[in-house]
Amino acid sequence: MPPVRKKKQDVAESKQVCISDSLAKMITIDTAKTTSMKDELTLSGQVSSDDNNVVKVFPFSSGQVIDVKVSLGDKVSRGQTLAVMRSADVAGNYTDLSSTQSDIAVFKRQLDQQEYLYKNGIASERDYTEAKENYNKAVAANNKVKSALAINGGGNTSANGTLTIKAPKDGYIIEKNITSGSFIRNDNNGSMFTISDMHDVWIWANVFESDISKVKAGYEARVTTIAYPGKVFIGKVNEVSSVLDPDNKVMKIKIALPNPDMLLKPEMFTTVVITNSEKTQSVAVPAKAIVFDSSKNYVIVYNSKCDLKVREVSVIKTVDNITYIGSGLNPGDKVISKNQLLLYDALTAD
Repeated sequence: MPPVRKKKQDVAESKQVCISDSLAKMITIDTAKTTSMKDELTLSGQVSSDDNNVVKVFPFSSGQVIDVKVSLGDKVSRGQTLAVMRSADVAGNYTDLSSTQSDIAVFKRQLDQQEYLYKNGIASERDYTEAKENYNKAVAANNKVKSALAINGGGNTSANGTLTIKAPKDGYIIEKNITSGSFIRNDNNGSMFTISDMHDVWIWANVFESDISKVKAGYEARVTTIAYPGKVFIGKVNEVSSVLDPDNKVMKIKIALPNPDMLLKPEMFTTVVITNSEKTQSVAVPAKAIVFDSSKNYVIVYNSKCDLKVREVSVIKTVDNITYIGSGLNPGDKVISKNQLLLYDALTAD
């Protein structure tokens, strides 16, 4: 709260004024205390997903997207269909599967035949061993194709080349890079979707070079947004970058915040106020106790009901509704911090 402002030109000698019983109920008396000074730094930031709870969905094979079932921002469940595509690679895998299965059947009959002949002394051991090797190669080739199908969306493919892309976890679609009709190429390294559970988010804020010394991991951070002007999200600085951005010469800091109500959305702009306690100590009083008059700051010192003094003080700074005093007050001094303007007017009246 800013100090109470007055526009008198001069402050007269303090007169004797007594606090009546009715006025005593309207005022608040606070005690000046020595405390570590706090400092504030206001930064601009942006909401981002928590990378530890994000899953990027990549295409299993090349092909064409024939249907997209979800939109950006949709909530999805694990196993829910996100998109359907048709892939020549998948169709080719099924063709290979059918071919290797036929090979297994052929080589199995040959192996059984050679085994019978060998046991009856008609075929040589070499012929029997060769038949066994051919059968084992056919089985290995079949297993290789099955593994390829399993990797390329096992259980979500069909012989006609259809490939169903399903959600690997519960969450929200925060990125969508495909549309119906899109072609997915073998050399495409981009994700189709990005899914985040959004229960936790990261705030990335920019710190200018001149303010780097004012920010450290563990400092308290208060985050506000345009969307929710009356709501303050409280967190701490989790990470401070070791390098400056080469383009805009700012240092990035990260603030992790819980987001149980899903209010914070990726790409939201934020204002971040970093607060830290300095080692320097000073006498402090509530900011509302200060009376600003003619470019000077004053407080009403309370000694007793009929012993009130107007005292000029030098203000170092005000942080979190606390004003730090450079001179004019001592620890233990009592000051009036509510309706003190009524007494100030009486004490300084001509």
